[in-house]
Amino acid sequence: MESASITCCARGALLPTASSQHTTALASPLSNSPSFSSRSLKSCLLFGESLRIMPKSSLKVSKTKNSSLLTKCEIGDSLEEFLTKSTKDKGLIRLMTCMGEAIRTIAFKVRTASCGGTACVNSFGDEQLAVDMLADKLLFEALEYSHFCKYACSEEVPELQDMGGPVEGGFSVAFDPLDGSSIVDTNFTVGTIFGVWPGDKLTGVTGASQVAAAMGIYGPRTTYVLALKDVPGTHEFLLLDEGKWQHVKDTTEIGEGKMFSPGNLRATYDNPDYDKLINYYVKEKYTLRYTGGMVPDVNQIIVKEKGVFTNVISPTTKAKLRLLFEVAPLGFLIEKAGGFSSDGKQSVLDKEIINLDDRTQVAYGSKNEIIRFEETLYGSSRLKGAVPVGAAA
Repeated sequence: MESASITCCARGALLPTASSQHTTALASPLSNSPSFSSRSLKSCLLFGESLRIMPKSSLKVSKTKNSSLLTKCEIGDSLEEFLTKSTKDKGLIRLMTCMGEAIRTIAFKVRTASCGGTACVNSFGDEQLAVDMLADKLLFEALEYSHFCKYACSEEVPELQDMGGPVEGGFSVAFDPLDGSSIVDTNFTVGTIFGVWPGDKLTGVTGASQVAAAMGIYGPRTTYVLALKDVPGTHEFLLLDEGKWQHVKDTTEIGEGKMFSPGNLRATYDNPDYDKLINYYVKEKYTLRYTGGMVPDVNQIIVKEKGVFTNVISPTTKAKLRLLFEVAPLGFLIEKAGGFSSDGKQSVLDKEIINLDDRTQVAYGSKNEIIRFEETLYGSSRLKGAVPVGAAA
């Protein structure tokens, strides 16, 4: 990685990677200080020198014919190298880097949370906060410090917050700070979800208009899984011991495979079509892989490159998954990875976000699994040319 860092700097990357000596200094404010405050977040090297943009004259751009990419991204690249190669948009690079640093901090706070009673808490400055609220604060701080976020909105408080960034050339970000916060005390995997839209709108838009989306995943490993609009695939970055993000996996195709994650199973009581679908999975000897957390259940489809996740409504169990904060960003990641998404009739990326709190049912998975989902619940699939794949009859 050191040689890669030196090479990256030599190429004149927009965001220089740190040396090994610098990396220790970068990691220590997050790893060793229990009172990591918003003030230190803004003043430490994580949100200062490491995000410094080099002079334009130092850039050595390698343009390819009919391509907007600077150069080919590779496994082993640092996050900064990957982003610099993937986009010319300095604002997007900075925003995604700042969010990566916030995710790194949240990973430490989750790992060191003290759980008892009904909440898991940790420190943020002089406050003792539930980890989901702490994550919320850290992400807002990161977006404000990026200087390229105009509006941000959190699932915790679904109201637009002005982050001070520009409208032209800026972005608006919606996020779920800690999806699965109720299972932190059981030590299950949890995560952060966010979507990035251009300009100053988070309503009147669709998931398809996102320019980026990502998950931070806090499990045995800490990973940052992201996708950019103009870059093929969905990309996994691993948090290394020295505090760097390293590109470790590309996913460009979701194939067929018998693995299912059935959310909201109580809906099978009064939704006979969902009951029929679940019975099909069992009859066909699908492997059950369900954690109760949306982030790990969707992430495993990307990592394993197969499977299906469902969360279906019924007359007595209404939709609870939020389109803006969860469903659309995860749909973007799945579809960029070569998979498909559906609300039963259309891709979730085609659903217009009318209100910040809009909710929906959803399925993510391979093509045949989404065909099966749509046919079983609604009698036909909008995926043209598809043949019946079972369970619908």
